[in-house]
Amino acid sequence: MTDRRAPSADPVDASTLIDLTESHVARGYHPLPVVLREGSGAWVTDVEGNRYLDCLAGYSALNFGHGHPDLLAAAHEQLDRLTLTSRAFYSEQLALFGAELADLTGKDMVLPMNSGAEGVETAIKVSRKWGYEVKGVPEPEASIVVMDGNFHGRTTTIVSFSTDDVARSGYAPFTPGFRLAKYGSISAVDELIDDTTVAVLFEPIQGEGGVIIPPDGYLRELRELCTSRGVLMVADEIQSGLARSGRTFACDHEDVVPDIYILGKALGGGILPVSAIAADEDVLGVITPGSHGSTFGGNPLAAAVGRAVISLLRTGVFQQRATELGQRLEEGLRGLVGHGLVAVRARGLWAGLDIDPTLMSGREMCEGLLRRGLLAKDTHGSTIRLAPPLVVTEKEIDLIVDSVADVLRERTSA
Repeated sequence: MTDRRAPSADPVDASTLIDLTESHVARGYHPLPVVLREGSGAWVTDVEGNRYLDCLAGYSALNFGHGHPDLLAAAHEQLDRLTLTSRAFYSEQLALFGAELADLTGKDMVLPMNSGAEGVETAIKVSRKWGYEVKGVPEPEASIVVMDGNFHGRTTTIVSFSTDDVARSGYAPFTPGFRLAKYGSISAVDELIDDTTVAVLFEPIQGEGGVIIPPDGYLRELRELCTSRGVLMVADEIQSGLARSGRTFACDHEDVVPDIYILGKALGGGILPVSAIAADEDVLGVITPGSHGSTFGGNPLAAAVGRAVISLLRTGVFQQRATELGQRLEEGLRGLVGHGLVAVRARGLWAGLDIDPTLMSGREMCEGLLRRGLLAKDTHGSTIRLAPPLVVTEKEIDLIVDSVADVLRERTSA
């Protein structure tokens, strides 16, 4: 029988902590065998004192690195003042955060939530309500076009239109109202739009899919299609936004402005969950008192950290770093294509690497990188993603490339 008693003293060794996690935390993840305790900048330290270069950055939640001083200062200052009021009252920080985020996105209004999945759910609700109240779609007939290979979260509604069998299996019955189009194909989207369609929901770059970048011109054509067919263009910029791709938003690469931005992850600076959607009043005006809400959404602490994130983005430094360091990373990785790598996809400081499946799996590559002091994440078999914090240095970018090369070389020479 498993001993489920709490430990009598604080555990310090990694194996004990791993055993406790496996025994008492539901196994929704398959972590690498490393137990982290501290982080600073682009580096983290485990409980045994080993340092690792973080090449995942909390799935882009840590774009500004671990413990950025400006973000910590904003959080510490607000902790001493006020952390939660609920939206039953006005708060100083929410007012300022709302105005500043609306200005950053070029939209009239924002609707703050907590997790990225909540942001997507909120965008779905707003799109449907807009469809009924503004477009005139008969309720409950609203449909939304989504993309194959998508990842927008793991709520019941979201997995209803996932094409990932692992994410879907065992969670039926599913929420209706979604139509699946081939990602990157304008004609596929066009064929699915009819009088009931209220929105097209998409990722400008599919992160979980392995940094999948659509064809050049796709975002512009999608913008034109949504406008001509009278449907909302809804961009999930939770991973791709806030400087990761080298621009403030990935849609900026084609000078496209969606009707709704969905933001999260880096909006909370890696300190706490912060998400929001941003849209003009003719869209977000459908939200009325009681029709949507969140106890913690827009709380003063989250708003204060979000404001500090916006200030960092306004400098343009992180967008420039993502562009310049991303070019260095991409150039180095492309030199490994044909030497164990099959393909490299990169946009800003974000790369997807397809490994020769006869050589190793993505998991095996991540295990090899772990032995060399780098943390990365695999996806879909023989693909890994690299998304280090935007505070990395050129020397650290070279370390990433050299480490990937070492793992490939070790396997090919075995």
